[in-house]
Amino acid sequence: MTTRFPLATGLRVQLTAVGREQEPVLLIDDVAADAGRLVDAAAASRFDPAYGPGGGYPGLRAPAPLDYVETVVRWLAGPIGDAFVLGSIRPRRAECNFSLVTLPPDALVPAQRAPHIDTTDAAQFAILHYLCDAKFGGTAFFRHRATGFEAITPERLAAYDAARVAEESGVGYVAADDRWFEQTGAVDASFNRLVVYRSRLLHSGVIAAPERLSADPRRGRLTANIFATFRRA
Repeated sequence: MTTRFPLATGLRVQLTAVGREQEPVLLIDDVAADAGRLVDAAAASRFDPAYGPGGGYPGLRAPAPLDYVETVVRWLAGPIGDAFVLGSIRPRRAECNFSLVTLPPDALVPAQRAPHIDTTDAAQFAILHYLCDAKFGGTAFFRHRATGFEAITPERLAAYDAARVAEESGVGYVAADDRWFEQTGAVDASFNRLVVYRSRLLHSGVIAAPERLSADPRRGRLTANIFATFRRA
């Protein structure tokens, strides 16, 4: 397959596990052969707000190039199948956006001030490609103190939601432990670093320097966010 956004050669996958539940997290550095081309594509894109009164992503999003998404997801089928003990798998569905966190901490609604999951579906994976450097902060993973849950499965969802009704949210972006959540691990941002974890894992972006946030893809906290599901090959 010919793509405008090839991956680098000789990629090495680092595998770690977070929390008591030992959920796998994959980390791959220097993943794109020319990550600057992705930044150029983002800079040429139209970004729109991704949030509303009830929450959502605290910033702007724009569709990412389909050939980039296909290249990344197809290559990751092998490493994901191995790390999560799924055997031989192939992509079933994927969506991807360039994303820029832009909301200041005092503009966040409660849902944006706490760790979250994307879905309870065990077959969906979050694939996060940092197109910014370490000064913007990375991604942290959490345990809910009242229930002890780190991954929210369909069987756990009702109990988790019931416990959260009685709880408040923190102030501003989640950074570390608070009254309701305990951090179990974190990954630092690094330009052209890719991180993979199950979408059901409680997580939050770590916004290390809110004053640096910008709507300019060349200056802000730019990432490519892929949500992909897989099936047995």
